[in-house]
Amino acid sequence: MSTTRRITAAALAAVVAMTALAACGGADEDAKTVTLVSHDSFNVSKTVLAAFEKESGYKVRVLKGGDAGKAVNQAILSKDNPQGDVFFGIDNTLLSRGLKEGIFSPYKAKGLAGVPAGLQLDKGKHRVTPLDYGDICVNYDRAYFARHKIAPPRTFDDLVKPEYKGLLVTENSATSSPGLAFQLGTIAKYGTDGWLRYWKKLKANGVEVVDGWYQAYNERFSGSAAGKAKGDRPLVVSYASSPPAEVPGKKPQPRQAPTGVATGTCFRQIEFGGLLKGARNEKGGKALLDFLLSRKFQEDMPLTMFVNPALKDAKEPALFTKYGATIPKPATVPPETIAENREQWIKQWSSLVLK
Repeated sequence: MSTTRRITAAALAAVVAMTALAACGGADEDAKTVTLVSHDSFNVSKTVLAAFEKESGYKVRVLKGGDAGKAVNQAILSKDNPQGDVFFGIDNTLLSRGLKEGIFSPYKAKGLAGVPAGLQLDKGKHRVTPLDYGDICVNYDRAYFARHKIAPPRTFDDLVKPEYKGLLVTENSATSSPGLAFQLGTIAKYGTDGWLRYWKKLKANGVEVVDGWYQAYNERFSGSAAGKAKGDRPLVVSYASSPPAEVPGKKPQPRQAPTGVATGTCFRQIEFGGLLKGARNEKGGKALLDFLLSRKFQEDMPLTMFVNPALKDAKEPALFTKYGATIPKPATVPPETIAENREQWIKQWSSLVLK
């Protein structure tokens, strides 16, 4: 063998060895990291997350993908090469789509026995784990209605009245789970024959549609502290548990939150997490799901994501219960009915409202 060929062979061997070492390092790094894929609203206290990382030995990486609707769409598009190990934030309005596309692997998370049966929509199969719930409702800016001496709306019927013309902003049903939940609320209220007539009235009354919750609440809603009240719409589709988010930092604490809830406009939303099929770190993903259903995380959720914990014995902070609205009978649509009609309803809504 010539000197040149020996050098080339030695160089090639060195490259192969370095590649092998890099691969081993990458595999070792993957084994120590667990990736959570979610919507933009996912949040957890640093101390709570740090405690899990210390106890489990895993480093948690969070990938946020926009509103829940967009995040679910991306998870489906990438199902053959998943972006992470666990998905958080698919809800009952989109659940059947995720299950049909087969993006989850079954896993029965520790602590599931502590979740009420009414939240367990994938009973017996455990492809997803219920993690929280909340009610999608119209929120209103109390100061605006006080200044204008107008009573805030309470029901779906109120929203189409002349005094509320041009005041409401909602999310796109095709890209946002709160937007879709609000649409489903109108279907539950007016039925499959009447909801389109209602939306014609709502459109004529000046409803504004934006892509997702963050834009609607923090950019267009006049009552958002995060948006520094620069929006000009005093009505927004959000959560019954959104008002507590407007209270922290106010001294002294007010008698009531600066935003209120139109309690006759609510639809029950349940959020789930699941182990992504093809996860690179399946073991870490299972540990992360167990953590998401642990009391430590569940009791952290009310004041980080402003949702109700799924675990029935998780304690909710006083601020959350004092300022949030309790909805005794929120509207619902059976999951099988949503599964059968969702795509058609979204198309009908888009054709009417977005054109």
